[in-house]
Amino acid sequence: MRIAFAICTVFLVTLFIAGIALSQESFVYPNKGQSNQQMEQDKFQCYTWAKGQTGFDPMQAPTATTPPPPQSNTNVAGSTVRGAAGGALVGAGIGAAAGNAGKGAAIGAASGGAIGGIRSSRQKRQEENAQQQWQQEQSAQYAQKRDAYNRAYAACLEGRGYTVK
Repeated sequence: MRIAFAICTVFLVTLFIAGIALSQESFVYPNKGQSNQQMEQDKFQCYTWAKGQTGFDPMQAPTATTPPPPQSNTNVAGSTVRGAAGGALVGAGIGAAAGNAGKGAAIGAASGGAIGGIRSSRQKRQEENAQQQWQQEQSAQYAQKRDAYNRAYAACLEGRGYTVK
């Protein structure tokens, strides 16, 4: 389950980043009367140069730079039951010492169940926040690398007599 979730998350981040990549294509205009053939040669040479300068290849599918945060198999219902069982045992012991083991067990079970459910919910929220933060970091890293590549590519083409927007 965790592996499938991680794969799904990486896939979604990749799709998101790919959308960013497609929206950042440049328009190139030849200022010195270059032919289409010359422009294509220059664009390829600038692509190769910019890729070498930045280590970023816009033709490659985006990939995550780090694995997604781990996901636990936290089950709120299971945590509530485990908490209730533990609380019942503690409550029964305290209740027995006070003279009413059944009442102590009932109070302990209710308290333990509530605490178990709260802990599980808190853990699940923390995992979701970590996942969201990871996705944002991956997107920001990709955007930063893509921006560096775009600047290098544009500088190369402008040096060869093109306007790049």
